Formats: sequence, structure tokens, C-alpha cells
Amino acid sequence: MPLETAAVAPAAPTVSRTEVRERAARNRKLGVYGARAAVLAGFLGLWELCSRTGVIDPFNFSQPSRIWNQIWQWVTHGTAQGSLGEQIGYTLYEALTGWVLGVVGGVLLGIALGRIRFLADVFGPYIKVLNAIPRIVLAPIFLIWFGLGPASKVASAVVLVFFPVFFNAFQGAREVDRNLVANARILGASNRKVTLQVVIPAATTWIFTSLHVSFGFALIGAIVGEYIGATKGLGLMVAAAQGTFNAAGVYAAMTILAVVALFTEGLLTFAEKRLFRWKPADAGDGR
Repeated sequence: MPLETAAVAPAAPTVSRTEVRERAARNRKLGVYGARAAVLAGFLGLWELCSRTGVIDPFNFSQPSRIWNQIWQWVTHGTAQGSLGEQIGYTLYEALTGWVLGVVGGVLLGIALGRIRFLADVFGPYIKVLNAIPRIVLAPIFLIWFGLGPASKVASAVVLVFFPVFFNAFQGAREVDRNLVANARILGASNRKVTLQVVIPAATTWIFTSLHVSFGFALIGAIVGEYIGATKGLGLMVAAAQGTFNAAGVYAAMTILAVVALFTEGLLTFAEKRLFRWKPADAGDGR
């Protein structure tokens, strides 16, 4: 009697919990990007509609189509100060130079004062007084000191970048786990090794948090310095557009500046993720 073989149904594919989380994270990211694009499109569309219908004065508030035409004119025919790329590069050079100098100075002094209480007690009041000064008002002084060249804009960027980086580095050095420091000393680590191998790595998260904010401050310092007096740069373009009552030119320069800031913010975020791959993801990332 022939044996009957029972048909075996194919096993259902199993989906791991990790794959489910990754899929949910991708869907959430796509939803966020879609919502951002919808908000931007809605805002620009409403702005254009209000300008065309006379709800707002297009002479004062301009409109997105005019702003785009102004940017395209700068791209194809250049600006009164030279090519658009030259103006962006000039402003970026000033902002990046001031940012690097401000970050290096803020980190070094913040770690030093955070580690050495005597220095903190001596220089603390002076730093608080300097921090209380509205630093934007220093731009005219730097212009008198250093002239119309990039040095005055770099100085403006440095003073805006230094203080947020300093206070974060200082607090990061103060918040280091005392047990880690004690264990390092038990193992024979010198003060130099404790600072380099324990304190600075522990304060890196604090420092990187300030880097995101400080680069925006560097751009502000460069733009304000160029606006007051310069030979080229995005700030000079804003001042020239304002002088001719060209609202579209002002908004166009601001748009270019925003794109540059978003690009550099993306680079900082990428570098931070590469450096802190060991950190667990936020609990809300997969929602």
C-alpha cells in the first residue's frame, strides 16, 4: 500500500524585532521629512498668495518668486561685489576661522579652569563680566582696530563662539565622575594623563553640544561685521540690498546663509554620530 506523504506548508517568514524597529524608524524619518516639506511648501505658498493678492505689501515683504529670481540672477550673472561663490567663500572663511579659534580657546580655557579651582576663582569674575557685555557691540570696535579686512569679522566670530564653548567645557570638566578620577589616580595616572584620558573624553559630549550652537554664532559674527563694513561677503550683500530698498535681495542673502548654516549643521551632526557610535540611540528614535 503506497505511503501517503502529507503536504508540508512553507514556513512563514520570521521578522526579527530589530527589523521591525528599523522599518519603523525609516517610516518615521520619511514622515518627518514629508511633514517638513509640507510645512515649508505651505508657508511659501501662503506668502506668495498674500503678496500677489495685496494682503501684505510686496515692496516691503517681497515674495518667494522674486527671491528665487534674485538668487538665480546672482548665480548666473554674479553680484555687484563679484561672483556669488566668492561672497559665500569669503563669509565662510571668516566664520570658520573665528569658529575654530573660539572653540580651541573655549575648550582649553574651560578644561583648565574646570580642573584647577584656583584659576577658576581668579578668572571667574572677569569671564562673567565679559560674558555680560553685549558682544555684538564689539564689532565696530574690531572694525576700528583691524580695518575692513577679514580680521575684524574673525574677531567678532571668536568672541561670540568662545563663551558658549567655554561654559560647556568648564561644566563638562566639573561633572566628570569622581570615581573615574580616583580610579585613574590609584592606577598611577598623573594629572596630565587624568586630564587627557579621563576628563576630556568625559567632557566631549558637553563640548559637542556647544559646537552646534557656536557655529551659528560664528556666522552671525561674520555677517554683522560685514554688514557694518567690508569689501565683500554675504553681510555686505545684505547691506547693499537694504541700501537700495531691495527686499528680495535681503531675503535672498538670508536664504543663502540659512542653506550654508544647515549644511554645516549636517556635517557637525554626521561627525558627532561617527564619534559617538558607542552611545545608545534615543528612546524616541524608533517611534
